[in-house]
Amino acid sequence: MGKKVFLFPGQGSQYVGMAKDLFEKSVEAKEMILTAEEAAGVQLSHIMFNGPEEALKQTDVTQPAIFVHSVILSSIIRLMDADMAAGHSLGEYSALVSAGAIQYYDAVKLVRKRGELMLRAGIEQPGTMAAIMGMDSESLNEICQEVSSRNVVQCANFNSPGQIVISGSVDGVYETMKIAKEKGAKLVRELVVSGAFHSPLMSSAKEEFKKELDSTNFYDAKFPVYANVTAKPVTKKAEIVDALYKQLDKPVLWEDTIKNMISDGAEEFIEIGPGKVLQGLVKRINPDVKFFGIDKYEDVERFL
Repeated sequence: MGKKVFLFPGQGSQYVGMAKDLFEKSVEAKEMILTAEEAAGVQLSHIMFNGPEEALKQTDVTQPAIFVHSVILSSIIRLMDADMAAGHSLGEYSALVSAGAIQYYDAVKLVRKRGELMLRAGIEQPGTMAAIMGMDSESLNEICQEVSSRNVVQCANFNSPGQIVISGSVDGVYETMKIAKEKGAKLVRELVVSGAFHSPLMSSAKEEFKKELDSTNFYDAKFPVYANVTAKPVTKKAEIVDALYKQLDKPVLWEDTIKNMISDGAEEFIEIGPGKVLQGLVKRINPDVKFFGIDKYEDVERFL
């Protein structure tokens, strides 16, 4: 029997109106959203359901919004177990909740704090991110290394073959974009973000966040969760905390994560949460596996 994987999206998958149908059609979803608002100290549902998009894009709102949407869905379909899970950046928290490694209420507080600290780091040390398409990771790494002797820049997300995101100071990212274009990258596009995530410019957030991690209860995971920083499975409490700490300024090894899961027997990937970003990446990494998504209440019904 092929193994079943839950995948959880990260920042960029949010949309105005997210989880509104879940809130209206499921008592459990409604309770979970109200619980999240109490834990996060912000009226998330209003921004999630009504926008404006600008407010939803702020990382301290985006992160808990996507997290809550994803975890509600995985909770509603809990009749079905995963054999393994992974989440893209923020999505790793949703994956850990689905694996019982952290309680929902604690995780909401943690994710909200992570968003606040990343937002603050982005104000204190301004930076940006850009997607580079059609260039191999080795060539792009070389460009980043060359530029980083002058300005902060590094590969931040290895998403799928030929799709890599870079992150760093504005000058560092712009210079890397320019050189990548000259060296034959197909597409180079700056992303709308409030900071240089997964780069050294997040180190202030990382140290502050360590205190939050240390004061939160974690448990061993019920099934393996593949960590962004190593692309390998973790189940032990200590490794989980260490992976979350390192994740803030280290690259997301998404392509390797999916490949490793497939070599460990994964055949069916289910993206749980808003949007379809991860399904697109899985398809690019390996078009032969099965994948689908659960985002809206009708998806849940179809699924169950």
